[in-house]
Amino acid sequence: MADKHTSGDGRNDYIGSILDPKICSANACSEEEAEDPHLWPRPLARKWIPTLFMGTCLLLCARMVMPVCAVSMAASLNWSKIDTGLVLGGFFWGYCLTQILGGHASDKMGGERVLFMSATSWSLITAATPLLGHMGSHTAALMTLARFLMGLLQGVFYPSLASLCSQRVVEGERGLLMSTMNAGGNLGMLLAGALASLLLDRYGWESVFYASGFLSGLWAFIVWRCFLKGEVAPKPIQLSRDSQHVSLMRALRFLTVPSVWAMVFAHMCISSTSYTLLSWLPTYFEESFPHAKGWVYNIVPWFTAIPSGIGGGCLSDHLINQGYRVSYVRKFMQFLAMGASSVFILLLSGAVTFPSSLIFVCTAIGLCTFTSGGVTVNVQDLTPSCAGALFGFMNMCGAFMGLVVVSLSGYLIEVTQSWVTVFSLIVLINVTGLGVFLIFGDARRVDMDGHRKMDVS
Repeated sequence: MADKHTSGDGRNDYIGSILDPKICSANACSEEEAEDPHLWPRPLARKWIPTLFMGTCLLLCARMVMPVCAVSMAASLNWSKIDTGLVLGGFFWGYCLTQILGGHASDKMGGERVLFMSATSWSLITAATPLLGHMGSHTAALMTLARFLMGLLQGVFYPSLASLCSQRVVEGERGLLMSTMNAGGNLGMLLAGALASLLLDRYGWESVFYASGFLSGLWAFIVWRCFLKGEVAPKPIQLSRDSQHVSLMRALRFLTVPSVWAMVFAHMCISSTSYTLLSWLPTYFEESFPHAKGWVYNIVPWFTAIPSGIGGGCLSDHLINQGYRVSYVRKFMQFLAMGASSVFILLLSGAVTFPSSLIFVCTAIGLCTFTSGGVTVNVQDLTPSCAGALFGFMNMCGAFMGLVVVSLSGYLIEVTQSWVTVFSLIVLINVTGLGVFLIFGDARRVDMDGHRKMDVS
């Protein structure tokens, strides 16, 4: 392992990070973090990781229940396409509103408690949704309200995860945690489809909501009984109201720091392109390969994303623990997520067969999951004291940009009658976001008192 280099502010070390990445051991770089009493002990961390994995799985399962049951619900409740669109779109607006507030609350009161309250609330709403379908003639309006509330409550989940990770997990293990959580989300989408397949035709769409709500409520009960009731979760540092206000204002002020806004911009780009692939790939396969089996292209890519996401987290943490600079690892992982994946997306623009296109899509989506070891966790490197609030902001921006790009893609398909323009747009956004992050991205803390920076990269 190369010798550890130091400098006054770490800038010289950072400039040379790409050429000489292995400059310090992870133990040396995180010695101060290892002494933090608020970090999870290793036995407790091993219990929390699978618990949070299942929580993220059930989060996406509850979120996807409405889309997978939309056709049956529309037929049962006499909805038009416009009604169905309003109901499904209600989630998005609620989801964007609570990102920053959820992250800020987690920074102050502890992410464990916010996750518990969120899961308890969304499980109740999910289980109660069928009741709204039988409360008069304005079912579409009531369902839209339910989806809006669902978005409000689920909007705090991922910012809380980011805050929890920065508060409780050492630097060299954050990539694995966030990658495992994202893999749980992919499993949740598959679980929603499985519940629909088992229950929808036999017991009706209501049973899918009841099952998802019950499983989410069971998870919340387990978290309370096994982790919170016995004061197992470490209590966060108590801050005064003035300190909390200053912390939130500082979190917003950090957006002027080049490394922070580069991270936010890259996250916006990768989020928007991921939303676009999620939204339009089924249509691409259906139109390009009408005789292909739908379950193959609807399940296989997202099933592939589960092991690739966990593998990407293991890779990033392994590189850090081997002594590579954190900034080098974050940029390398983001290069794979946005750069290497774009190559396979661009290959879809040519004349390809169904097996080839499926391989390209699976590879591209698998590589995209590597962002969990890149910009997704980079916020915990830069601003661990307010990681939840900042992650909420960048996640909100990513959701809005995703809406724009998904809509623009639909317009391009309608006007050009070609998928080449959509895939080219995705590649252009990815390359732009990657270039900004490679140039301005960093992993040194910017939230130290007096604007001092600690070289953790």
